[in-house]
Amino acid sequence: MLIKSLHQAKRFLRIVFGFTLLVAGIAMIATPGPGWITILLALGVLAAEFVWARRLLDRIKREGERLRSTVFPTANTTATPGPDVNGA
Repeated sequence: MLIKSLHQAKRFLRIVFGFTLLVAGIAMIATPGPGWITILLALGVLAAEFVWARRLLDRIKREGERLRSTVFPTANTTATPGPDVNGA
């Protein structure tokens, strides 16, 4: 009985901590502070308990990878050099 209630208490505290971080991160978007990092951390905490948080975190990761590959292309996706300027 004690183990079950201890598990529920840990789960409750994890959920409260995750939502507190989420609200703080949203507030930090409008005020100085690391808002997006805090939101990502909050989603990481909440993803342990909620499927919607896991899906949102996975989507943010995918979009981040896409953005990174667009901004910083790898050597395989760079344009090939054109003809020589001297015509040779």
